[in-house]
Amino acid sequence: MDTLAQPTGMQLQDGSYRIQGIDVLDLCREFGTPLYVYDGDTIRRKYEEMTAAFAGLNCKIKYPAKALSNLSILKLFRSLGAGLDTVSIQEARLGLKAGFAPEDIIFTPNCVSFEEIQAAVELGLTINIDNISILEQFGHAYGDSVPCCIRFNPHIFAGGNAKIQVGHIDSKFGISVYQRRHVHRIVEANKIRVIGLHVHTGSDILDATVYLQSANILFDLAEEFDNLHFIDFGSGFKVSYKEGDHATDIAEIGAQLRTAYTDFCQRYGKEVELWFEPGKYMVSEAGYFFMRANVIKPTPSTVFVGVDSGLNHFIRPMMYGSFHRITNVANPGGTKRIYSIVGYICETDTFAADRKLSEVREGDTLCLHNAGAYGYSMSSNYNSRLRPAEVLVYQGKAHLVRRRETMEDLLRGQIEVSFEA
Repeated sequence: MDTLAQPTGMQLQDGSYRIQGIDVLDLCREFGTPLYVYDGDTIRRKYEEMTAAFAGLNCKIKYPAKALSNLSILKLFRSLGAGLDTVSIQEARLGLKAGFAPEDIIFTPNCVSFEEIQAAVELGLTINIDNISILEQFGHAYGDSVPCCIRFNPHIFAGGNAKIQVGHIDSKFGISVYQRRHVHRIVEANKIRVIGLHVHTGSDILDATVYLQSANILFDLAEEFDNLHFIDFGSGFKVSYKEGDHATDIAEIGAQLRTAYTDFCQRYGKEVELWFEPGKYMVSEAGYFFMRANVIKPTPSTVFVGVDSGLNHFIRPMMYGSFHRITNVANPGGTKRIYSIVGYICETDTFAADRKLSEVREGDTLCLHNAGAYGYSMSSNYNSRLRPAEVLVYQGKAHLVRRRETMEDLLRGQIEVSFEA
């Protein structure tokens, strides 16, 4: 059975929207808009849900830095006991700065140079290799002196939005399961010490059967490798984006996986660690993105709300067609009207079309929900716009964890050339 997602941390109390008792309009007045706000207590709750779902298993959670890479968020996950999943050498260095031990960081890049792999080896990370060419180069360079993990593509389409699926046959991620014999030849010829296997099918997995199908493929592959220390199942758990939406029932997945894992360990002859990388699941609903309504613009067919943000700050609706609930937090009791919410970028940057909101007035503050994952981390300076501030609310206190950018930030790194005669 799928389960409805838990309520988000922002609640309407006495006519005002609050996060851990703090009025969100006070946060916007203090730190300005646009503004990212993260509910640290929600992050902790989601982490505890994950660990409870897989209780009794030899399980480790590796938080994917790419979802939300703010240094304070990384430190929060480290304090909760998580490890770290990184996809670039820069993310890895951020993780080290946040206090993660090198052995707690898995490095899973895609299509990078071998020089970046070597840099990760020098940092002492767990290297996850996802293509034949790098595996060969790794074997030539290190033989059995440096262990590694191998990422396989299981050729499973998890369903849902095709733009966020990475385990199908046309994906650039992972080594095809049909190339397993080639992999073994390279491993055996170079005496590569394989200590882990990894698969990741993509996002929005709702059906436990699909997840277990991927798990069984990985268990089958694992029996071909001696002395594995861990098996990494990635993530892909679906979160709730709108009223009545459903999220993945991770407790059901945990219960079914427990049986499959026990059977595998009996066949394999020892217990191996199970790793999971839930990024969106743990930070999506913890994040809120606040925007100010600059203009109300009626046209013959549509009433637009133009806000002080755009695809430069939050690109998911434009890039993936993703749905994000929007609330007028400045006028909770207003008459419901239909609007399209658009940005100030010189592109078609529509956050939401034909949405029913409490009446929006110029100057009102709107909140875009589920903004914790792939929001700020995918932002840009397009149109030479500045990135917003980030605030973490934790245990009833608001902490500024990234200041708003300035013109000096925009110019930093640029070298001015004079063209005067």
